[in-house]
Amino acid sequence: MNNKVILNTAVATAITLAALTAPEAEAGNKKMEKCYGVAKAGQNDCKAGPGTSCAGSSTKDGQGDAWMYVPKGTCDKLVGGSLKPKK
Repeated sequence: MNNKVILNTAVATAITLAALTAPEAEAGNKKMEKCYGVAKAGQNDCKAGPGTSCAGSSTKDGQGDAWMYVPKGTCDKLVGGSLKPKK
């Protein structure tokens, strides 16, 4: 029972944090930047090129036209990270 409560609490916390941080980034938070080519498949923050809709639509790891928000100044430090879409 204890493990189930801990797991549910952890999941609820993760969902809450994701919901709180995404609007800040979308609203133009100057502390975040779009970083292309670093998202895992299905983990991008928004549109991943032609034929995709929005969040979670990337089809492969490191897809060059899929981006996710990262703290400003970290994208260039990530393997495969780019501030502009890649082919």
